[in-house]
Amino acid sequence: MKKIRYYEYKFVYLNTLLLTITMNRAALLVRISTADQSYDRQISQLTEFAESRNLTVVETIAETISGAKKNEDRKGIQRLLELAQTGKINKLLVHDVTRLGRITSQVLTTLETLHHHRVSVIVMNYNLETLNKDGSVNPMTQFLITILTDLGRMERITLIERVKSGLQEARRKGKVLGRPKNSTKAPSKVLSEYKQVVKYLNDGYTIRETAKLCDVGISTVQRVKKLVEEQPA
Repeated sequence: MKKIRYYEYKFVYLNTLLLTITMNRAALLVRISTADQSYDRQISQLTEFAESRNLTVVETIAETISGAKKNEDRKGIQRLLELAQTGKINKLLVHDVTRLGRITSQVLTTLETLHHHRVSVIVMNYNLETLNKDGSVNPMTQFLITILTDLGRMERITLIERVKSGLQEARRKGKVLGRPKNSTKAPSKVLSEYKQVVKYLNDGYTIRETAKLCDVGISTVQRVKKLVEEQPA
């Protein structure tokens, strides 16, 4: 009798273990806007986060595309939906909401499709998860993601308008845009002048993040990055 109970217990334990493993299959979605940027920091942080949640990462989807593109133009999103539809994942990890996109309607469409296939989306930087344990949609998380996505969209529009306005104002004042002729500095001098930029780039930060952290222009960071890559190994 004890032997039968032991095998029953072992059977239940193995079933529970198998269910836990199969219920923790995740995909990572990382996105950058230009080839000058890097996925590395997103991937490393998401991988660490997945390990802390006992999630098995079955695929990392990396895109180099603007978040303002529609879902049908994004191969990464199409691959993600394919994984969801075939039951290969039930979790999606993103570093922040804008990695899903910057068009609110497109992001909500993606979420709706994922939820239909019982895939829960985890937004790492806010520690949000879209589905409850019973598979129902968490209304508060859905609400927050909608707001955050719309803020991302507005941020992009505001940035574009500021750049356009600044260029127009400069032209109105008769300023010559671009670098003056014969003003190119020696590579060693540029790298020495922007040591902090070099440090952040080497640490895996994106061009945009480095520009914000060092309070310099994106074009400056791009120039420094190019010089770093051209340096002999």
